[in-house]
Amino acid sequence: MSTAADPIIHALRSGHEELAALVRDLKEDDLRRPSGASEWQVSQVLSHLGSGAEIGLATLTAAREGTAAPDGDFNRTVWARWDAMSPEEHAAGFLESNKRLVEAYEALDDDTRSTLRIDLGFLPEPVDVATAARFRLSEFALHQWDAEVAFNSFAAVTPEAVPLLIEQIGGMLAWTSRPQELAGRQATLLVRLRDPERTFGLRLGEQIELTDAPEQPDGELSLPAETWLRLLVGRLGPQYTPDGVQVTGPLTLDDLRRVFVGF
Repeated sequence: MSTAADPIIHALRSGHEELAALVRDLKEDDLRRPSGASEWQVSQVLSHLGSGAEIGLATLTAAREGTAAPDGDFNRTVWARWDAMSPEEHAAGFLESNKRLVEAYEALDDDTRSTLRIDLGFLPEPVDVATAARFRLSEFALHQWDAEVAFNSFAAVTPEAVPLLIEQIGGMLAWTSRPQELAGRQATLLVRLRDPERTFGLRLGEQIELTDAPEQPDGELSLPAETWLRLLVGRLGPQYTPDGVQVTGPLTLDDLRRVFVGF
């Protein structure tokens, strides 16, 4: 029996192994390098992922045990402890904390993966394991890129994660975009993704939203799906933009970069 959570949990394991292989060899100077997250060093990215894994494990454990989910006070205590760590402690802590979270997801049997409901604390109601794991994958895969691009300017979001994330990225637009950067301009673009192929619309105006593919778009945006993910979360600076990204119509790629500031 397979469940909707299976490929997501597998992608979490693959991502952990890839990033852990890099982190194990990092020295203090490496950990202090600027990351792909504009205001963070590599060690701070690892701190964010490690503390998030600790909170995620506590949340998953509470759901399995039928107890109250961790609250804001718990989260703040975790963040404060990680903030006080050295860069080397961030790296070591990430390796252990994220490993434990991935193992906890892997330990769920098929029935639990299908029936368990998890209170993430920021949604109106508890969600299934697949949804909770996908939220973690979204956070992990993009911050994995933040760490890896510090050492490889050609780094890309892990291919295994890309098709699992493009289906939910539209739900983040209110958080990752700044419509005011359009200065009142409006446009609807036809978006064509590659690897995997997808076609839909992107409406830009007072609100930013995805739509069905428009019959008469104002322009077209064509790019790899991996690149699309990074554009929407503010990680497509000129130095990180691959060949083959094309924009036609009233908006430029720089306009889109200004709109999608990410996190």
